[in-house]
Amino acid sequence: MRSAVKKITDRPEVGALPVAADLLQAAANWRRHLAHERGAADKTIEAYERDLRQFLIFLKARIGAPASLDDLAKIDMRSFRAFMASRRRAGVESRSLARSMSALRMFFRWLESSEIVKNRAIMGVALPKISHGVPKPLTVAKAADLVHVSRDGEIAWIGARDAAVILLLYGAGLRISEALGLALREAPVEGCDVLRIVGKGGKQRMVPVLPVTQAAVMQYLSLLPYELDPDEPMFRGLRGGPLSPRIIQLLIEKLRDRLKLPATATPHALRHSFATHLLSAGADLRQIQELLGHASLSTTQIYTEVDRDRLLKVYEKAHPRA
Repeated sequence: MRSAVKKITDRPEVGALPVAADLLQAAANWRRHLAHERGAADKTIEAYERDLRQFLIFLKARIGAPASLDDLAKIDMRSFRAFMASRRRAGVESRSLARSMSALRMFFRWLESSEIVKNRAIMGVALPKISHGVPKPLTVAKAADLVHVSRDGEIAWIGARDAAVILLLYGAGLRISEALGLALREAPVEGCDVLRIVGKGGKQRMVPVLPVTQAAVMQYLSLLPYELDPDEPMFRGLRGGPLSPRIIQLLIEKLRDRLKLPATATPHALRHSFATHLLSAGADLRQIQELLGHASLSTTQIYTEVDRDRLLKVYEKAHPRA
């Protein structure tokens, strides 16, 4: 008799898995493997769990009962293709579908390496093709304008806060979550010209902080009307709670028309601008990789496409046959 529907974890957002007890235990062990052995970030694990849950819901409907490990051993390529087709009909785009299939591949590889189930059918299923997107950085002038205009808030400390956040995104290449997660004791003020950032997957990196960014943070803290404990996030909202990323997103959306910025101007575009402008100024790609916290150089290499004109000029100047 197959077991009733159970959960991978006790967290309500993970949801229920319609599986037999043996597969339920395997899924829980895989989650622990992702968290403790691979060091995956919480949001990454949540995404993988959603992908696995969607597949197991599909599989239950296909075989007419909650899936077990024996069922996973018997799945063929046709079943995986049928799952992809069902997700397509549900409106899932290629990038999300490719991530789902990659998560399932990872799960089946783990099952095999753990000597639980061996089924390589999914390895024969081609992943959806994803259009190759290129980052859309702002120009140097537009990035400077954005920093300058962000100070113009009706409330002085709010304007100082917004400018400090934007300078951390553009001047240090931080992700919005990394900037807003900085505690008061980590504030990059005078005497603290390097930040230790813990990024995706717990990967740590050291990021230099420009004097102009230090000055902006110091000005914000001098105007901040709230008393904070050293371990509290230093960026606060109007009522004193931790600042939401949505506030910065809305700020940049509001400034797009005023500064004639493209629709691609977002907080993350400032991180792209940081990398692209460093590359244009002659920074080494490996150095940029370290500053951004990319695990693979191939992720950083996409910025060479943005800066192709400069690279062509270097080629024409340096190559003996140019």
